Amino acid sequence: MTDSTSARLRPLADSSPSAVVAGFVAMLTGYTSSLVLMFQAGQAAGLSAGQISSWIWALSIGMALTTIGLTLRYRTPIVIAWSTPGAALLISSLPGVPYSEAIGAFILCAALITLCGVTGSFERLMRQVPGTLAAALLAGVLFRICIEICRAAEQQTLLVLAMFFSYLLAKRLSPRYAVFAALLVGVALAGVLGLLNFSQFHLELARPVWTTPSFSLAASISIGIPLFIVAMASQNMPGLAVLRADGYQVAASPLISSTGIASILLAPFGSHGINLAAISAAICTGPEAHENPHKRYTAALWCGMFYGIAGTFGATLAALFAALPKALVLSIAALALLGSISNGLSNAMAEPRQREAALITFLVTASGFTLYSVGSAFWGLVAGLATQLILNWRRAG
Repeated sequence: MTDSTSARLRPLADSSPSAVVAGFVAMLTGYTSSLVLMFQAGQAAGLSAGQISSWIWALSIGMALTTIGLTLRYRTPIVIAWSTPGAALLISSLPGVPYSEAIGAFILCAALITLCGVTGSFERLMRQVPGTLAAALLAGVLFRICIEICRAAEQQTLLVLAMFFSYLLAKRLSPRYAVFAALLVGVALAGVLGLLNFSQFHLELARPVWTTPSFSLAASISIGIPLFIVAMASQNMPGLAVLRADGYQVAASPLISSTGIASILLAPFGSHGINLAAISAAICTGPEAHENPHKRYTAALWCGMFYGIAGTFGATLAALFAALPKALVLSIAALALLGSISNGLSNAMAEPRQREAALITFLVTASGFTLYSVGSAFWGLVAGLATQLILNWRRAG
């Protein structure tokens, strides 16, 4: 579909109501499925409301600019999203780390991604880590988030069960809206039960908050490197696969480089990284977005514009989630990640010869094991690679 770039660019003329809806749904899917993860990670790390708001602003503005810019440049529905698995990883690895050092780790991660794009080493580098171990690492990280729904059910049984069954029902009838349906039911029931507190909620523009980065070996190893691996394995690779599957043959290097550079610039404001989207991108690259494949780029443009609007009111989004009961936030995060953890476990166990190594990676990562101030995601990967090396050596001998 690269021949479409020779025609004159006419975004408004090429757009359609279905493209607008697809762009809005793509934005909504991204925010409702994982915005709570940033809020949860920020709270766990003791960040202020202003810092959390700046975090959301930086991510949203970065996604808006890169989505619109890359889409116009290549006339292809290129959707950029924050790293959802990365946000999940931060819930466990961010607490206890000085925020300035976490910012430094974000910059390190973005620099490594940029290097992969500039040098064209993206695919060569990822081949060094077996896909099964990367999937197990992701599943282990997400497992620690998903299990919280059980603890939330102990505190607010009716609320959690109502959200769970509404999720299942919507999953059967309209899978795309399952998480959104659970969120609506949860908010409505929380209001009936008197669990909502909107005393601090007000319409407010987001204000960027600068944090001067600092660098430490512990933060680089426990946050920067795992964040880089997870972003490349679970965001950029699937995102590129979505584009290729729908016939959009865009070179990977410029896309990876652009997201990496944008992530470096926005890291001091809290952004932990933006990458190629997969789920949100699929909404904009499919036939529902536009019947003409050459005009589906307009769906991504609308998604980018909705990103920008959401980011402008980042403080309002942060205050909105602060008004929700903790059980609701934990539950919607867990439900949003069920598909990801299921896919992660399925892919981790796909190769018989690597199952033990993948299982070790999953168990160590999910355990929350910390050694020398380095988090479990790194040690899970180390344990998995060591297991794979030893088992292969034993069989070869």
